[in-house]
Amino acid sequence: MTKLDELHIAGQSIWYDFIRRDMLTGSGLADLVASGVRGVTSNPSIFQSAIAGSDLYDQQIAELGDADPETIYEELAVADIKAAADILRDVFEASAGVDGYVSLEVSPRLAHDTEGTIADAHRLWARVDRPNVMIKVPATPEGAVAIERLTSDGLNINATLMFSLADYEAVAQAYVAGARTSATPERLASVASFFVSRVDSSTDAALEAIGTQAALALRGKAAIANAKLAYERYQQVFGEKSFADLAARGTRPQRALWASTSTKNPAYRDVLYVEELIGPDTVNTAPPATIEAFEDHGEVKPASLTRDVDEAHEVIDSLGIVGVDFDGVTAQLQIDGVKAFADAYSGLLGAIAAKQAAITG
Repeated sequence: MTKLDELHIAGQSIWYDFIRRDMLTGSGLADLVASGVRGVTSNPSIFQSAIAGSDLYDQQIAELGDADPETIYEELAVADIKAAADILRDVFEASAGVDGYVSLEVSPRLAHDTEGTIADAHRLWARVDRPNVMIKVPATPEGAVAIERLTSDGLNINATLMFSLADYEAVAQAYVAGARTSATPERLASVASFFVSRVDSSTDAALEAIGTQAALALRGKAAIANAKLAYERYQQVFGEKSFADLAARGTRPQRALWASTSTKNPAYRDVLYVEELIGPDTVNTAPPATIEAFEDHGEVKPASLTRDVDEAHEVIDSLGIVGVDFDGVTAQLQIDGVKAFADAYSGLLGAIAAKQAAITG
């Protein structure tokens, strides 16, 4: 039994936060599934690295001729997502639709466009045409509206770029409202992707700028505390009477997913954001290096998410006391995250155009 299998017994599924053509044409993803990986996530930055940083896609780019870069990107991405979904189909079937998903994100340029997001999500959903795909939608205010409507329409949604409890609340309520008006709520699957390590990076910088002993003592504590409070709210939302009728109709809760779980600060344990965020009905989507590190020296700590929750509240309260505007920190992180994905997308399109020019002469 692998440590990833042990995590699954503890209630947590590990998804692989990376995709590239060679892991789909070879045995890479299948081997990962055999080791306990139960899903795959992608984003514009991951595809930028995969496509721009290798020659694995050059043949398909050549075959697409003079198509525009956005069309080429979509063809490349959809091919990878379909292949990954097919490899994960056995996990999907064996788990009765709980796991086995691969996520594809709408254009990051639509993060503040509700109608554009809805249209793009439907188009990608139809193009991939697999029951075990999730469409990623940023948890901006405009995205939350789209999430409710897309859920109502029966799409599986991965709500992404969540940093605050307010983000979580909006997304959770959007899912519940959408499920309530869905014709087939029992078929829905959704995750709420709550970002972790970036919260510590930004909060630690604010604490170090303040520089007091009380401030410095809070370094490395905000991200896990924030995630624990989000999980506490998850338990409240999906344990409330307001969800009971949907649960009776077979509707699954929207699972909490921990994203950005690689450790950015080398002073912190490299599996910190795996070990301390284990709990029932959760997902941790981790990059390859973090999964390898956890398999090597990580410790499975069942229900670590539900330990010391009172202390987590105290940590968040203490941030304000020492002078950190934590709401401001998390709001800026979402703004920065949207921009980072949009920039990666623009860079990706530029790289495709350059490859296209080089291939076609």
